[in-house]
Amino acid sequence: STISKNSLKISLLQLECHFTWTLLKQDVDLDDLEETIGDQIEFFIKSNITNYNLLSYVCHLKNSNEEALRNLKKAEEVIQKDHPDEIARRSLVTWGNYAWIYYHMERYEEAQNYVSKVENSCKMLSSTAQRKIQLPEIYAEQGWALLKFGRKYYERAENCFENALKNEPNNPEFNAGYAIAMYRLEAFSHRKCEDTRSSLQPLKRAVELNPKDTFIMALLALKLQDVKQVDEGERYIEEAMQKTPDLPYFLRYAAKFYRRKGEVDKAVEILKKALAVTPKSVFLHHQLGLCYRAKLFQLKKTTRYQPQEQVAELIRLSIFHFKIVTDQKTKFFSAHTDLANMYAQEKRYEEAEETFQKAFQINILCYDDKQELYYHYANFQRFHMKSESEAIRYYTEGLKIEKDSRGRNMCRKALKKLLEQRIQGGLGDATDFGTLGLIHNLNGEKHEAIECYEKAIALCPDNEEYLSALCELRLSI
Repeated sequence: STISKNSLKISLLQLECHFTWTLLKQDVDLDDLEETIGDQIEFFIKSNITNYNLLSYVCHLKNSNEEALRNLKKAEEVIQKDHPDEIARRSLVTWGNYAWIYYHMERYEEAQNYVSKVENSCKMLSSTAQRKIQLPEIYAEQGWALLKFGRKYYERAENCFENALKNEPNNPEFNAGYAIAMYRLEAFSHRKCEDTRSSLQPLKRAVELNPKDTFIMALLALKLQDVKQVDEGERYIEEAMQKTPDLPYFLRYAAKFYRRKGEVDKAVEILKKALAVTPKSVFLHHQLGLCYRAKLFQLKKTTRYQPQEQVAELIRLSIFHFKIVTDQKTKFFSAHTDLANMYAQEKRYEEAEETFQKAFQINILCYDDKQELYYHYANFQRFHMKSESEAIRYYTEGLKIEKDSRGRNMCRKALKKLLEQRIQGGLGDATDFGTLGLIHNLNGEKHEAIECYEKAIALCPDNEEYLSALCELRLSI
């Protein structure tokens, strides 16, 4: 009956599980996520309850509810094996997911049974809770799921782990999740030119509490490298290498450490070892592409006459690996610009153009990604297609997104330099002066901006945009 279906829906919405945590499928690449979780189940020793629960949700999003149920069954098996004394407490998220999946399969009676199981367990665990109970491990499970859904979710993930830590400040797993969330948030804040708290202390604490977890050790090493404590970082990498010489999740960060240190051959060796274990990992292929690109740049910097076959081979290798990444992970933005720039190096301009256009189509780009993309595309137009007007157009697009980021700064610098060159060379037209006026204005250089707009208007007297910009500037001084 419809009434019971409606009341069931109301109960379902109050459960704590993946279906109520607002994890949107448009923010991730589902196939890629499914593969990542599969790899983690295979290679990580730690709790797989979280992984099976998340996998069930991903299967549901891919419309395979039967597969989703099979993964929940596996989660239950792990709970019975690892937590025989706390089955109810540990099963709340799993049962919540069961209820939702049965609901979507229109098996309402079974859905209701699982809702009741959760309600009864919550009553048993706490006299005040009906369907919701604030357990630290549920906060943590939500945090791990949020981390998997990408950068839009990192702040929420950090909050979840913070909540989990309120009750159990020394819990190793919660500290690990908190440190990972902070590390990733920090990386993105850096790109957005925002200040943020450092992840160094949380990572150190997580490593103390998780002496076996080499994944966290590697992140700490990279963080130490960021703050110029390279030797200390390398000590952690070497220690972790002793502990887990074959764990792909550790190896990929070890390789990144050596590539950034300039020991590219060592990085390549480590990545090949990791690829032997997880041959489909896009992360590893992307890192290998970056290594061959680094070798190419080293070669170009250090030798005046480059051995052409060596150059060609390095370009071929990096294209090969970048292409694997963009084919498999169609929403991996930086791999697209890496590939396009490599095609341009090889003068394969049509393929470069095509790859840039694919990058512009990616629908999960944040503003700083877009600004960086405009920057790379403008460079391509300027240096390879020899079109300064197109370059100016795209640098300006990057500037027009009015939020600070590394990409926006790069657009601003490149554009200013290009316009000044054109104007000094006597090629400056109204648009050049107008755009330079915009840059001066953004930099807070109002008098220079006024001067540029006046020159623009002298060349193009009826331009509304320049006239109103000039008016505003004069009023603000």
